[in-house]
Amino acid sequence: MSSFPFTTDSGCHLITRRQMLERTGMGLGSIALTYLLHLDGALAREEGGSRGFDLRPKKSHFEPKVKSVILMMQNGGPSQMDLFDPKPILQKYSGKNHQEALKDSTKVEMFQGGSQANTLMGSPFKFDHYGESGIEFSNVIPNIGSLADEMCMIRSMHTGHNNHTEALIMFTSGKIFQGRPTFGAWISYGLGTENQNLPAYIVLRDPAGYNTSGRLTWTSGWLPALYEGTEFSAQGSAVLNLHPTSPRPEGFLRGDLDFLEKLNRLDQRRDPRESDLETRIQNYELAAGMMPVTDQILDMSKETPATQKLYGLDNSKTKAYGLRCLMARKLIEAGVRFVQIHPNGKGQPWDHHGKLKGSMISVCGAQDLPTAGLIQDLKQRGLLESTLVIWSGEFGRLPITQGGTGRDHNRNAFTLWMIGGNFKRGYVHGATDEVAYAAVENRVGVSDLHATILDQLGLDHDKVSYRHSGRDETLTDSPVTEARVLDELLA
Repeated sequence: MSSFPFTTDSGCHLITRRQMLERTGMGLGSIALTYLLHLDGALAREEGGSRGFDLRPKKSHFEPKVKSVILMMQNGGPSQMDLFDPKPILQKYSGKNHQEALKDSTKVEMFQGGSQANTLMGSPFKFDHYGESGIEFSNVIPNIGSLADEMCMIRSMHTGHNNHTEALIMFTSGKIFQGRPTFGAWISYGLGTENQNLPAYIVLRDPAGYNTSGRLTWTSGWLPALYEGTEFSAQGSAVLNLHPTSPRPEGFLRGDLDFLEKLNRLDQRRDPRESDLETRIQNYELAAGMMPVTDQILDMSKETPATQKLYGLDNSKTKAYGLRCLMARKLIEAGVRFVQIHPNGKGQPWDHHGKLKGSMISVCGAQDLPTAGLIQDLKQRGLLESTLVIWSGEFGRLPITQGGTGRDHNRNAFTLWMIGGNFKRGYVHGATDEVAYAAVENRVGVSDLHATILDQLGLDHDKVSYRHSGRDETLTDSPVTEARVLDELLA
């Protein structure tokens, strides 16, 4: 808010235009401004200056097929041709220049970002058929392969950028530009959550460090901060700074909260458009509600030995990721709307520019069993019908080698899979060319995916909007992106 000099008997002071309108013309300027802001949708929707933002459950636009989402965000770009998209032609011509070997049967033009003379590289892994559906999976992920008949796999995904940060931001927020809300935040904003003693949106990352782009992958952007992802830890205290460092007398906390709320409400009356104040008030209340329930919900000792083994908690290789997967199930079971899981390791664990075979064996060894365990546990508890699980990276890899043992980034094609809700089961959608370089059949963009996810939650992607900088913003921005609900993926 810009300001200008306002002269008084005591001298010259800077005040804002809003203060000038409040103090002059018997306040008529302020009344006029309030009316204009109301017409613009920028003022409160409730009495008392609050804009009405909260996490209470909200009515969906139509009957939802799922109530909650688990996003298994695979930072780094998993290689589609080494996991989910086998290519016999790639194996046949491995070690050959792609233009000579394919004799122009493909029109792809591999970019040379560190790649080795456009030399094709076959997968070091064998593929097997799984389930009655016969979907092929690499033998490095046999437990995920066992989920074939539950899975809706998209082999024709594509995105807008080859860099990790831009692609991660695009996958989670719809565009490559920083500062936009992630779809977990949009879902929390549109639906609220069932458990008022827990955040609507919870993030489970490796306690050892942040993934590439960190909070940008769970930010609320210009939505109120109330809808941003809240980090929970699988190590030590689940929520940092939740409990006092020393004992407090009974009723002490309640008195503190009441006093803080009074101070914040005073500030809020001075500036009713400041949503951060309302978020701060609600976060204090949320924290108070979380204290007695969080430790109880996340108490792993109450899980049976069979359940702990299902998630790999009895094995040092699978324990860390398995613990986050088990936490995700418990949080969904407790009514949390959106849980986001990141893999082991700082940065981008799936970013295999070199030593791809050994690196993939390591990361798959840590994740394969716990991932399947999560799906099996959700199913046996009757939670899979109401929970959508999404497994995806930000982009894929090139079919040509980089340095002889790795692959570079590829925005033109990647594979993801979903399980739960109303999505088809034992189904593969779309296809790439003969070497998995580009999606060529039934191509799916990120905005189409977002529109379809919101649809399954009972939300019309064009109607979940927020007024920002004079524009009604949506997750998919469909007039520009032409996003559509992918009915062909639905049962």
